[in-house]
Amino acid sequence: MTPDELRTAIDDPEARAELSAVELTEAFLERIEEVQPVINAFITTTPEIALEDARRADERRATGEDLPLAGMPIAVKDNIDVAGVRTTVASKFFADFVPDEDAETVRRVRAAGGVVVGKAFLHEFVFGATCTNPFYGQCRNPWDVERIPGGSSGGSGAALAADLCVGALGSDTGGSVRIPAHLNGVSALRPTFGGVSSRGAFPICWSFDTVGPMARSIADVAQLYAVMAGYDLEDPRAVDHPVADAISGLDAGIEGVRIGIPEEFFFEDLEPGIGECVRAAAAQLADLGAELVDIVLPGGADATDICSRLIRADALALHRERLESRREDFGADIAERLTTGYDIQGWEVAELVQRMYEWRRRMRRLFRDEVDLVLTPTAVATAPPIEGAEMIATTAKLTRFTYPWSLAHMPAVSLPCGFAENGMPVGVQLGADQWQEPLLLRAGVAYQGATDFHRRRPPALVPAAS
Repeated sequence: MTPDELRTAIDDPEARAELSAVELTEAFLERIEEVQPVINAFITTTPEIALEDARRADERRATGEDLPLAGMPIAVKDNIDVAGVRTTVASKFFADFVPDEDAETVRRVRAAGGVVVGKAFLHEFVFGATCTNPFYGQCRNPWDVERIPGGSSGGSGAALAADLCVGALGSDTGGSVRIPAHLNGVSALRPTFGGVSSRGAFPICWSFDTVGPMARSIADVAQLYAVMAGYDLEDPRAVDHPVADAISGLDAGIEGVRIGIPEEFFFEDLEPGIGECVRAAAAQLADLGAELVDIVLPGGADATDICSRLIRADALALHRERLESRREDFGADIAERLTTGYDIQGWEVAELVQRMYEWRRRMRRLFRDEVDLVLTPTAVATAPPIEGAEMIATTAKLTRFTYPWSLAHMPAVSLPCGFAENGMPVGVQLGADQWQEPLLLRAGVAYQGATDFHRRRPPALVPAAS
């Protein structure tokens, strides 16, 4: 399969459906072998499992079985279990851990015909946004290999940008699918907390973690979400709530949808070019029939601070025994960031939880009374250079606009919306009320039907991206 044919298979689901799963998988495995040494998007590749998944998908399709994912090659972030493949969590502690069972999301994806091509790179213990790792090297951004791909799902974002898969599973605590989507020029969804099973996914924060789908197009994200979503009784964080059909009505458009634009906090101190791209995206949505509404959303900075502190408290609780007995086995940046959790007292956590509930109430009232969606930049900056990207400061900078949605337990998408003055991709974030994923995905499909940013490819430094 030529590079152009591969790109067509990624961008056109109808062309993809005409290929056998085995043919498609073999093409992606060849592409991975060629590009993996350049960007290091995977910790482990799984060619044997991928081909077996593909053969099984072809056999099931031959009997007339309807497979929603129909042989879709998928990268799985390496904190999410795939049976028989090590789940390292990009750490020294779990370098040799091999689970016996798939994570629930992986089980559902494979049952729907998905093909697992590898375990994607991530920041150590899913606790950082640079994907610089002392044990597994540096994952690199396909748009500029001297820049970071973001994190913690940086490998998933980089694999998609470099055409190493069609879909990817990541996890999102405070922005870990949305930030890599923004930095790599792809699409991602953070679902409503508890709406997608986290069973079999190694967490960093029990209060906010969720598994989230990623792809170039938001339509493929929707297909993945439709398969993944739904109550899991065995997941203690799952919420037993009906999940609306995310596929039917995707092409219904956004006529009359009210989109709030909060200028204060969310449009301040942006890197040159980001504001222009995001405002152009808002204008495009208005041209498609949406109503733009100027809104006041006070407390965004407080929400970011509350979310950050709760994440640090949860992370220390998860890792405290390891940190105190084997600190030398953590990367220095992770050990330092975990240590900041000691500064947060129990009474402060209780107070922060109450403030979280207040933020959530304020957001629910906004969606009830004023708007249907809220539009912001996904992040204040494009992908920083690897050199000098100090992890704690970089993570704090990149998650400034994503934390408020995590704190609210509300869904949000990041969509490619252009390129900054330095030529790097920019994402626009759309957020919605809890369980409103179908509306978010519908808005994304409408936007991507009128733009082609999600189809743009990195420069020729990455092979076959002409």
